[in-house]
Amino acid sequence: MLMVAALYMVFLYVPTEAAQGIVQRIFYFHVPCAWVAFAGFGLVAISGVLYLWLGQDVWDDLGYAAAEVGMVFCTLVLITGSIWAKPIWGVWWTWDSRLTTTLLLWLLYGGYLMLRAAANESPNGARLAAVVGIVAALDVPVVIVSVRLWRTIHPAVLVTKQGGHGLQDPRMVTTLLVAMAAFTVLFAWLLMLRFATLRMRARIDRLTLRLALAEAAAQDI
Repeated sequence: MLMVAALYMVFLYVPTEAAQGIVQRIFYFHVPCAWVAFAGFGLVAISGVLYLWLGQDVWDDLGYAAAEVGMVFCTLVLITGSIWAKPIWGVWWTWDSRLTTTLLLWLLYGGYLMLRAAANESPNGARLAAVVGIVAALDVPVVIVSVRLWRTIHPAVLVTKQGGHGLQDPRMVTTLLVAMAAFTVLFAWLLMLRFATLRMRARIDRLTLRLALAEAAAQDI
């Protein structure tokens, strides 16, 4: 229902932005996707720290799930950003500081997922992936402050008048907040589904191992 409300507000409730026109409505998808992607990668880092500290597989599975879901939304950030950029900037892509650091973030966690998939159930591989997930998360604050560190055409703070017109109409702010809440709930739901799948796979693997050991012991008798 929250996502339905967000879609209604984006397409029917919020006014059209005067300067950019109807294409600006993609902003209400672009920013929430970025927020949940950053939250997902932050969760990967936290899970990585807990896994290295406690050595419990549950934290490895949580980090793995958060990285996969975070990558989905990070990919949507790049796609929606390119769609927005074409009519506004005249190009699909420019090596702007925020775009470049976001692409780097996408590549880093793409590497994390490849490493984690290759490691399979290896504890050493899981520990290495945890380290990569922690280090890669350092790029998240760089993406956030990139518009202040380097020259950029990307708006600095979209919800104020700094770096652009901002969201001057209260309906725009309300719509953004509802969209962010909807995408946060969607992220949490997808995360729980993927995490539950990984935990179930771990339980099946343990049962398979016990069955194999039991069969081997029976053959030795």
